Amino acid sequence: MPLPAMESMTPPQRAAAQALIDGPRKGVFGPFLPLMRSPVLLERVARVGEYLRFESVLDARIRELATCAAARHVGNQFEWHMHAPLAAKAGVDAGAIDALRQGARPASGLKEDEALALDFALELLRTNGSSELTYERALRAFGEQGVVELTTLVGYFVMVNWLMNVAHTPAQASAGADMTPFPL
Repeated sequence: MPLPAMESMTPPQRAAAQALIDGPRKGVFGPFLPLMRSPVLLERVARVGEYLRFESVLDARIRELATCAAARHVGNQFEWHMHAPLAAKAGVDAGAIDALRQGARPASGLKEDEALALDFALELLRTNGSSELTYERALRAFGEQGVVELTTLVGYFVMVNWLMNVAHTPAQASAGADMTPFPL
């Protein structure tokens, strides 16, 4: 689903697009292309995403690594190519990111809190929940608010990844072709 032409947008669509352009994202792309078909939903989804990405109590390394785990699990090229560089920039080990890209749980390179967050995210993605042990470890590391935000972040990115998979939103043109295709 491409971005609707400006002249065919309804006033609510134009307002939603302008809010994205004026906000921290600085443009309309990714999941917001299909969400343009429902501007009120777009605005609400965007606000949740802005909080999780830019204001969460979780460190940027944790947020970006969990986002990459969700993108890899759901097989979404757009979010992977958007967030893998952000994870590296935030300080996540490049070898660990590459292992995740290949579908493996990184055996080395992760800091203790990163490994814990990744284990929590992967367990959540695999089982739709967490064991008591994983939950208790996450609670000790991130606190109640952090666990709630980590869980919500994973769910948010699964949701927008699903939306882009259904809408066939392509990876960004700058992503290159060096990535092993994800199974869809």
